[in-house]
Amino acid sequence: MAAIMPFLRLFKAGFVLAREGVFGLAVLPDLPAGPRLAIRCARLLERRSVRTKSAERRLSDAMNRLGPSYVKLGQFLATRADVVGKEAAAELAHLQDRLPAFPQAEAEASVAEQLMRPVGNLFEVFGEPVAAASIAQVHPATVRLADGSTRKVAVKVLRPGVARRFQRDLESFYLAARLAERFHAPSRRLRPVAVVDTLARSVALEMDFRLEAAALSEMAENTAGDPGFRVPAVDWTRSAKGVLTMEWIDGRKMSDVEGLRADGHDLEALGAAVIQSFLRHTLRDGFFHADMHQGNLFVEPDGTLVAVDFGITGRLGRAERRFLAEILYGFITRNYRRVAEVHFEAGYVPADQDVDVFAQAIRAIGEPIHGHDASEISMARLLTQLFEVTELFEMRTQTQLIMLQKTMVVVEGVARTLNPHLDMWKTAEPVVGGWIAQNLGPAAKLADVAGGASALLRLAADLPLYAERAGRLSAEVERMAEKGLRFDAATAEAIGRAEARHGRSGRVALWVIAVAAVVLALGAWS
Repeated sequence: MAAIMPFLRLFKAGFVLAREGVFGLAVLPDLPAGPRLAIRCARLLERRSVRTKSAERRLSDAMNRLGPSYVKLGQFLATRADVVGKEAAAELAHLQDRLPAFPQAEAEASVAEQLMRPVGNLFEVFGEPVAAASIAQVHPATVRLADGSTRKVAVKVLRPGVARRFQRDLESFYLAARLAERFHAPSRRLRPVAVVDTLARSVALEMDFRLEAAALSEMAENTAGDPGFRVPAVDWTRSAKGVLTMEWIDGRKMSDVEGLRADGHDLEALGAAVIQSFLRHTLRDGFFHADMHQGNLFVEPDGTLVAVDFGITGRLGRAERRFLAEILYGFITRNYRRVAEVHFEAGYVPADQDVDVFAQAIRAIGEPIHGHDASEISMARLLTQLFEVTELFEMRTQTQLIMLQKTMVVVEGVARTLNPHLDMWKTAEPVVGGWIAQNLGPAAKLADVAGGASALLRLAADLPLYAERAGRLSAEVERMAEKGLRFDAATAEAIGRAEARHGRSGRVALWVIAVAAVVLALGAWS
């Protein structure tokens, strides 16, 4: 029965999406005949009342009915108005922080249990929730400082039972991934099981607020000198696995675009700041906020961008950062040949493919979006073309880049809501070009040479130690050649015990076979 439940939950999810009319919203161009037929069949299950319901209500109602995992999907779609439509994106934005809250009494009980002290001893005031999302909800509170003054804080409390809900949904996602890999050969290069593995790890980390507090602390150190960007400070004494207390942010949420405009903020500058901050963190630090939707971004009165909710973060090693920078810079400068070469150097494209043909395919993607702003580009058509290119060149999903790819799409979507005429490449150029000059230019090469020289000096200093080890190894090999391989007493004893167990098992098996043969013979005789 346990093996059947994920299948039933997956079937239920598809049924709910179909009944709510979500499949009727799919307008991706150039879909193959198979998916088009599947969508038409799914639409036969739509409720009649859905046909008069707006697109945005169809999506949000379906996601809310399906639970937290699907709400996460809705949060992602809310950043892509160019794919799902402006009305649908606006409605899905409500999923980011306006879900139904769980009772105040449950929140207070959870805080007291996690921090092992009554709420009244921890906070002067512990207010009703002001935001509720799929994982947790946030309460305003006041704490008494050592000098007798008070300070307003935000207390994030984990939803009761949410871990169990996510685990059930993940079982269904794994089932769908395994079915896709088994029965749809083209999907195997996309490695759907590995993708779900990445999701499962990120969810496990997101539900431990101690790790989120550590991420906030690390990001604060990394961005201490960055103008126009910061993160809230953590109150470590009032934080635990299921509770996170941090600085209260007095700012306007980035989802309130009209409010930002009324406050007199430069929306185009804010859109650029979102993209450039993300790229700066990714390329410079190799550590980035991987859930930068509008609900997790605030704008303070002076225009400072404040990012919250660091439950999901991503990391890139130096090699991945170099590949990313060179690919982005290649698109910016329209050097498609270099973009193609970097894909091969990184191993993203199989070596048996033709680099010139791949460069031609990259040009077909890059040229239509150069010289055009976001309002003139069909992101739905672009995504379809990108998928076709990855299939044509047998590119496999790079699991270490999943968080990066997902966040880049989200960040660009957030910037588009602020500036519909955003030029992604022009906005990214100062950060990417600066990183290239600093890390891949002449000065960087000199630094690499100096680093190589230091490594050689360290190696030279360790040569006597390596020579001694090599001598001992040579002597051991020569001794084995002369006298054969010998075990110490403990190893010999362990092998003896294993052989004894094996012998006993073999004897038992022989007796079972013999008894079975006698029984069969007697049966045949009678």
